[in-house]
Amino acid sequence: MRNWKPEDIFDIKCPWCKQDVEFWKDEPRRACPACRRDVRNPRIDLGCAKWCKSAAECLGITIENPEILASVRERLLAALKDCLAGDENRIEAARRVLANAEALLECENADAVVVKAAAILRAVETHEAKEPRGSAAGPLQERETPPMVRSILESVGLEAMVIEHVCRIVDSPYSGNDLDTPEFRIVWDADWLERFPTEFPKVRAEALNKLIDGTFRTKKGQAMAREKFISGKGP
Repeated sequence: MRNWKPEDIFDIKCPWCKQDVEFWKDEPRRACPACRRDVRNPRIDLGCAKWCKSAAECLGITIENPEILASVRERLLAALKDCLAGDENRIEAARRVLANAEALLECENADAVVVKAAAILRAVETHEAKEPRGSAAGPLQERETPPMVRSILESVGLEAMVIEHVCRIVDSPYSGNDLDTPEFRIVWDADWLERFPTEFPKVRAEALNKLIDGTFRTKKGQAMAREKFISGKGP
């Protein structure tokens, strides 16, 4: 059963006979009740289905459907760009963190929706925070999740449990002491792959291995860090 609002149902004029054809926002096409021709839905919106684990039950389609998997990550990135208007360096850094997270997801078992959303929206948190994030050296003061983060997540149509998990990751002090989920560990490592050279610019080569082991929380993250910062084979 669809749990949507009245505005999620609308009429489209049949291009052949001009009869009104009623659509739900997720319906790609429907036969015109007058001329019986196939009418496409130009306003189709599968945003919630791309992320929601109940898509198969709600829409009668599987989450593996390529059309559904056409990720709403671009909508999150667009929202991030609006939020960080003019801060191109931070926007590009967020894209690199997301790319790191996606690479980690290939080897780590975690909820990709939570990981991608948190990887993108951590940039909103750090942008709005009054105090800068610290390093992995110690605990930091916990902050309330910026309202913009929750607003963006809700606008995309994520499930409540997913929103709460993402907010916990975004809101968690970067000591990581109060949260230890696979999704958090991936986002942690993805972020550290981006900022490791800035935090530790003058570390001697012989100390890097120990530092990497103490900083990164996934096997894949440690391997990526060694390849990037020791072997020098990374981008």
